[in-house]
Amino acid sequence: MYDWLIVGAGFAGSVLAERLASERGDRVLLIDRRAHIGGNAYDRYDDAGLLVHRYGPHIFHTNSDMVFNYLSQFTAWRPYEHRVLADVDGQLVPIPINLDTVNRLYGLDLGQDDLEGWFADRAEKIPEIRTSEDVVVSKVGRELYEKFFRGYTKKQWGLDPSELDKTVTARVPTRTDRDDRYFTDTFQAMPKHGYTRMFEAMLSNPSIHLMLQTEYRAIRDVIPHRRTVFTGPIDEFFDYRFGRLPYRSLRFKHVTVDKEQHQPVAVVNYPQTEDYTRVTEYKYLTGQIHPRTSMSYEYPAADGDPYYPIPRPENGALFKQYERLALSTPDIWFVGRLATYRYYNMDQVVGQALSTFRRISEEVPKAGEPQRRSGRAERRGRGRRPG
Repeated sequence: MYDWLIVGAGFAGSVLAERLASERGDRVLLIDRRAHIGGNAYDRYDDAGLLVHRYGPHIFHTNSDMVFNYLSQFTAWRPYEHRVLADVDGQLVPIPINLDTVNRLYGLDLGQDDLEGWFADRAEKIPEIRTSEDVVVSKVGRELYEKFFRGYTKKQWGLDPSELDKTVTARVPTRTDRDDRYFTDTFQAMPKHGYTRMFEAMLSNPSIHLMLQTEYRAIRDVIPHRRTVFTGPIDEFFDYRFGRLPYRSLRFKHVTVDKEQHQPVAVVNYPQTEDYTRVTEYKYLTGQIHPRTSMSYEYPAADGDPYYPIPRPENGALFKQYERLALSTPDIWFVGRLATYRYYNMDQVVGQALSTFRRISEEVPKAGEPQRRSGRAERRGRGRRPG
């Protein structure tokens, strides 16, 4: 008898497995349908001996001391500040848009104070910011929106930015200084030996049993367990009772070339040209010194493994139906991006999992302990969004 069956060995499932085993002494069975741990953060050495991210670049950044300190138990860190260029009008210019971006594109010599006015002159007045298009044109105007955002977003999501919630483009700031870092978080670093090594350390507790290439439905009624943590798609758990939640997927073309460096930064975006959205060169992320270099070309797709919940009002309403069903289902905790149908960064998923563990500690007795709360109270606490 396991105390917990945890479905999914990505960040959400692995953090909860580690906490439940190490802090409570619970027996945990952790399963994943893939052949590896780490979820989409899984990395491996390719045939050239270069460490690559199989599912595209995963750049760790956070403002949370709690999250950074927690993960630091399982990895040393390599300091890394992420920089991205965009191929626009035949030039490679910084993204997020900053002072250098505008000066290079337009052959100007603006200063920081000048740029604020330059943006203001081009910004459109939008009475209510509702869509991703609204976010951008209200800040920098339509021309930069067309150059940097519209084409990239349509490739990424299969929808025009005017059809997407404002949260999509709101994630990318606009700057008036020369800061060309993609993120400005307090902690910016990469696991020194890779994400997979970090997950291996996280799951090394002997109370955690791991089964890969295992489907939840194949073992849920076969292997005894008291409670379940589910980190997969919530609509799949309920057999698509209300219909499928829409997702965007990705496919990757991994290549290795016989030169030390292919591009000037880790990631180059292609908002105007190409079928792919971006090219990632992994040596920038890992710090490896090697005579060859490996990259991935990223192609958004409508079908395939679910990566990104599509933020539209009708999709949110459909998720709410599943959420209500989840909250009425006993002894199941839904945690993570797919189970809560929200786009979370890695640190946010870790934070959500740690928050869920705190609620479990308060509400769920250890094996042999008396019940602390009613089953109804326990169900109310299950894996919702970080709080």
